[in-house]
Amino acid sequence: MSDDTIHDEDFQARWNWGLWRQVLRFALPYKRLLVAMAVVAILTACCDVAVPFLTGRIIDEVVDAGTESNLFGYGVAFAVVMTVFAMCIFTFILLAGRIATSICYDIRQASFEKLQELSFSYFDHRPVGWLMARLTSDCSGLSRIMGWALLDCVWGVCMILGISTVMFILNWQLALLVLTITPPLLFASRFFHRRLLLTSRHMRKANSHMTASYSEGLMGVRTTKSLVRQPQNLGEFQKLSSTMYGDSISNALYAAVFLPIVITLCSVGVGLALWFGSGKVIEGSITVGTLVVFIAYAGHLANPISEMAQTLTTLQGAQASAERIQQLFDTEPEVKESGDALVAPQESIDSIEFEDVGFAYRDGKPVLDEFRLNVKTGQTIALVGPTGGGKSTIVSLACRFYEPTNGRILINDIDYRKRSIHSLQSNLGIVLQTPHLFRDNVRENIRYGRLDATDDEVESVARLVNAHDFIADLQDGYDTDVGEGGNNLSTGQKQLISLARALLSNPQILVMDEATSSVDTETEALIQSAVDRVLSGRIAFVIAHRLSTIRNADQILLIADGQIAESGTHDQLMRQRGRYFDLYTNQFAQDQMSN
Repeated sequence: MSDDTIHDEDFQARWNWGLWRQVLRFALPYKRLLVAMAVVAILTACCDVAVPFLTGRIIDEVVDAGTESNLFGYGVAFAVVMTVFAMCIFTFILLAGRIATSICYDIRQASFEKLQELSFSYFDHRPVGWLMARLTSDCSGLSRIMGWALLDCVWGVCMILGISTVMFILNWQLALLVLTITPPLLFASRFFHRRLLLTSRHMRKANSHMTASYSEGLMGVRTTKSLVRQPQNLGEFQKLSSTMYGDSISNALYAAVFLPIVITLCSVGVGLALWFGSGKVIEGSITVGTLVVFIAYAGHLANPISEMAQTLTTLQGAQASAERIQQLFDTEPEVKESGDALVAPQESIDSIEFEDVGFAYRDGKPVLDEFRLNVKTGQTIALVGPTGGGKSTIVSLACRFYEPTNGRILINDIDYRKRSIHSLQSNLGIVLQTPHLFRDNVRENIRYGRLDATDDEVESVARLVNAHDFIADLQDGYDTDVGEGGNNLSTGQKQLISLARALLSNPQILVMDEATSSVDTETEALIQSAVDRVLSGRIAFVIAHRLSTIRNADQILLIADGQIAESGTHDQLMRQRGRYFDLYTNQFAQDQMSN
């Protein structure tokens, strides 16, 4: 799969505060929890700072008083500090987990809702696996960092400030010496900042491509096995996984070098405290306990700085996820809901007119050019012709899955862009060449388009389309699980259920997209018998591969190169002896030979 197939966005190279302000709106509903977690982080930092200080005071007490030392007060202080510390640990784990889980839930729900709003064109060049990565790894990674980053940052800042304050109070000269490690630490963080960010983004991009390829491979496993293409598929997947492996190794290498540098610099601080502080002890300007406090604090500086550096690294990686998710939210549907609909949603659809309609898919050549057609209620329009001629495009435009790039489509003499999308698409019934059923029982699959339908209504529409008999013969009747994608049923059975589902809502417009091209002749007869009964009183578009199924259509259009090459009834077109005549006679001859 080429890189241009998946429209990965061009990520910004620097920290994007504007982006984070947009993404952080998901954290606003939990601001009380976030404030509580910040308070807990401050208390935790205070406990971390207090323990070495108390240790130093105990040492000084023992040195000064020896066996007569009174350590009871220090023991009580230690007990209080450690109790508070334990409670803080429990509380911040609980709060951070709840915040991260809640934010992840909100982001995924908002992302899925946005995907439902986007037009068909958005999904034309974005594989399922690529979209799944947005709803899974990107959402979980972003919510996790939003839940834990605040804790690490507040704790780290308070820890560093607390340590610095206590050290300056105890001895400002020794404090300045220990804190000389700060500039190198800042330089190291800046140096690795960009490299960790870029490798993290490369990892995310490679993961998107790999997930898309993995999903596509699973969906097409039957085709792969039937064509014995496993070695080629494995080779293609290995290229993607090798890219992911290389990017991951680079990222891990930078992280592996970065953290030891931080720890080494902090160890230098410990050495400086020992070297300079021991002289101060000998001079008598500081106590042994104070030196122990400085040594402990110099070592403790590694913890908050390492945690904050790790948080910074994770934030840089999460920014790639934030950019991708925000780009999804910023995407505007190409087919937009009308803000001032001129007609009520329940108004009947009496006519559809294509008025000099032109259409081209993005970055593609025109599919339709000055196409004209007028359809009235009760008419069945059959579309035939070579593949790529524009048949499916005409139907997609009529259903407003796409909109014309030129010209207009009128419903009841009103441009359908001035109607609400719901007013049109709630009156559609569509049966595709390859029907899709959901992992549920037969009844719920038929009821999918109208959830308030009763069991009697479901059974009635199943009888109408000649599906009741085979459903009744299933092991559990209407409660039979159809399997993933309907794989427990035959293609013909899935097609009949799909037809029942389309008709349950009594649509004013019915679309049959080569609905009988993949079924046997017996099932075709059942479908055709059902179709003949249900087309009456509706506008119907039938894209036909088997021309014998459209002989009764009110008008047959032979579409070629985006134009109507021939039009008329079956008998009229046969008398013209044109392209339709050739198609029909050739197909009839082939059917006779196969029989």
